[in-house]
Amino acid sequence: MKNLTRSLILAASLIGAPLSRAADRPNIVFLFSDDHATAAISAYGSRLAELAPTPNLDRIANEGALFRNSFCANSICGPSRACILTGKHSHVNGFLNNNRARFDGSQTTFPKLLQKAGYQTAMIGKWHLESNPTGFDYWEILPGQGNYYNPDFLQMQGGRKRYPGYCTDIITDRAVEWLDKGRDKTKPFILMCQHKAPHRNWAPAERHLTLYDDVTFPEPDTLFDKYENRSKTLAENEMSIAKNFYWGHDMKFHGKSLFPEQFLNGIPNGEYNRMDDSQKKAWDAAYEPKNQQLIADIQSGKLKGDDVTRWKYQRYMRDYLRCIRAVDENVGRVLDYLDKNGLAENTIVIYSSDQGFYLGEHGWYDKRWMFEESLEMPFLVRWPGVVTPGSKPATMIQNIDYAPTFLEIAGAPVPEKIQGRSFLAGLRDASKVPDGWRDAIYYAYYGEDTHHVAPHDGVRTATRKLMYFPDTKEWNLFDLEKDPQEMKSVHDDPAYATDFDAMEKRYRELKGAYNVSSATIPADRFSEKWWDERHKQKVAEATKGGYEIAFIGDSITHGFENGGKDVWAKYYAPRKALNLGFSGDRTQHVLYRLLRGEFDDVRPKVAVMMIGTNNTGHTMQDPAETAGGIRQILDLIADRSPETKTLLLGIFPRGEKPDDKMRLNNDAVNALVAKFDDGDKVHYL
Repeated sequence: MKNLTRSLILAASLIGAPLSRAADRPNIVFLFSDDHATAAISAYGSRLAELAPTPNLDRIANEGALFRNSFCANSICGPSRACILTGKHSHVNGFLNNNRARFDGSQTTFPKLLQKAGYQTAMIGKWHLESNPTGFDYWEILPGQGNYYNPDFLQMQGGRKRYPGYCTDIITDRAVEWLDKGRDKTKPFILMCQHKAPHRNWAPAERHLTLYDDVTFPEPDTLFDKYENRSKTLAENEMSIAKNFYWGHDMKFHGKSLFPEQFLNGIPNGEYNRMDDSQKKAWDAAYEPKNQQLIADIQSGKLKGDDVTRWKYQRYMRDYLRCIRAVDENVGRVLDYLDKNGLAENTIVIYSSDQGFYLGEHGWYDKRWMFEESLEMPFLVRWPGVVTPGSKPATMIQNIDYAPTFLEIAGAPVPEKIQGRSFLAGLRDASKVPDGWRDAIYYAYYGEDTHHVAPHDGVRTATRKLMYFPDTKEWNLFDLEKDPQEMKSVHDDPAYATDFDAMEKRYRELKGAYNVSSATIPADRFSEKWWDERHKQKVAEATKGGYEIAFIGDSITHGFENGGKDVWAKYYAPRKALNLGFSGDRTQHVLYRLLRGEFDDVRPKVAVMMIGTNNTGHTMQDPAETAGGIRQILDLIADRSPETKTLLLGIFPRGEKPDDKMRLNNDAVNALVAKFDDGDKVHYL
């Protein structure tokens, strides 16, 4: 009787508990693409996808779940991938955009934590984070954006290897080979199989070069959007089908543009130059007759103005959807392998993409904006015996949620500093939103050199979206129920005054919850030559390693190399100390430097940190925001170098008198950061 009771207690304790034993833990196959709009997946029910169905992606949805409210945190390739790996927003993981960007692979990522939990980890395909992958037992990745035809792959052991053929097929070949021969079959695994497609320049596989030639795809209602009734920055971007497609790169013509006002010169079709003679012959047979017809029609006056834009839209859609056909076929190959080899029952299959994409909506291609088409991410998941087939969860998920979800599935602990939340409960019961789940997501795009999309951030709820454009200090508010195409901002409509106030409050709450302010968003000072040169010098010094003390700060720390040389030489140089002080720096500049190489190989016994007075002196920043920046630096140190103890110094007074506003501001900062002293890793003085 006692044994029966114990068995019943044990069984009860396992119900709903995290999976922990290797035999119980499911494998995870994470299939990922680049720039795949939900409108180009037939399971999502768009007019477009009806003409270009995706039966294998639909198979995942039909045998599992399709999430209706899946969003990204920053709609651009590298940043989205960094959010997924870390479970943190861009300002925390440090990968804000693709300009001079490099992912700090020393930080905690979910693959590293899955390794610790006993999972085998593999990454094959597009990486696009500059630094090499960390946390993977096996990886083979495309350099940068990679190529569609005869692509090169960076090898884990060093060097490159070129594979003949088409990239989407080759990535799948390498993934299936790892599943079949490369893994330890006694361990659970996560395989990240990440495709380049359907990223620009949309070069289809040879077998698909004439696919959809007989199909005319429906134009979006907003193809000729005039950008009225919204932020003035919309009209300034450079991702327009009418104005910004290249003759060679995008539209697949040879030579220089014959119509430079309608087709840009400057970027040829680089994929064509990678092809062998047979591939070129097939390519030219498919494209050249249609190219010559277009040239003749423009020269004769048969096509002009908006009709040329319509022609460009059709070519864009056919090429984009041809690339997706290859993705869909190769998803089918992976599903078939799992089925045939007895892996399907204990393997979660997920399909997603780094963000959505504009398929002519608002006259655009590309992403970046917070408008629905690029904010949305596809998320399809099949988990036999757990996820109800054909379900469509309403749970509002974001790509920062993937990491904690994978970790909970694996029975691994979720670090406290991860900003996303596991939606495992929403997988187990797709019919309802988990208790206490979010009612809004926060989004931030930080701007880039390309496409001239203005920096902006905002919040989205089930029915409303608020966007803020800091450069122009504009608000936009959209009623997603009455205006799903987001054609008119109602931020200044008296009828929406209550909505605006509520959304602005939610916006500020979420920014506070995620510790978002100018003090926490990593920022460079490359416009100052000395700063750039000193940063490079300090990165070089840091790579030498072997430091026992790291001083982190502004001019006061920097001064050890000037007036304080003798003190440094006497007290600190013998202790293998590194000076990471930059005159004039604020918290955001320290964050940038530490995330861009100045802390990669530095694992000191002690960090001495004093930063923040310039946040007051330059901008009179709110003390809570400055303290938030200091907190984020402390978190960065703790994550990269867990054994380091930090001596956190109060920032110096400013102003001549005790009641000086700046002095009072610094006093308030110090009162806040003194509370960071935990008596263990952080000691305040």
